[in-house]
Amino acid sequence: MAETPKSWAMLHCKCPRCRRGNMFNGLLYSFRSNQINERCPRCNMVFEIEPGYFYAAMYVSYSLNVMESGLLWFSTYTITHNTTSPWLYISVILGGCLILAPINFRYSRVFLLYWLSPKVHYQPHLDTDDKISHP
Repeated sequence: MAETPKSWAMLHCKCPRCRRGNMFNGLLYSFRSNQINERCPRCNMVFEIEPGYFYAAMYVSYSLNVMESGLLWFSTYTITHNTTSPWLYISVILGGCLILAPINFRYSRVFLLYWLSPKVHYQPHLDTDDKISHP
């Protein structure tokens, strides 16, 4: 059985332990709330490792916002070559950050669990097509 690639699992917001279960329920952009599951539906991993664990995701989200704002600024300058209107840059950056907010919400938690959590490890024996039963 081939292992699920880490990059594919991260892109699709899968559980970092089994790389099969969904971390989030619902669609990325929807009118319902964007919520992380309490547990992995496949391997039963608790995503919030300790109380308040996802407060650290705010720092990751902030880093993503700073990077995206820089890219939006650079792209706006490259496309328009405008150096006189701060309102153009403000509107593009704020609009872009607003549009990207659901993505930042999800991927800040994904990055936190995959890259910044020493307690979470991939377990290849859980990465199977069989549904895992829990006692």
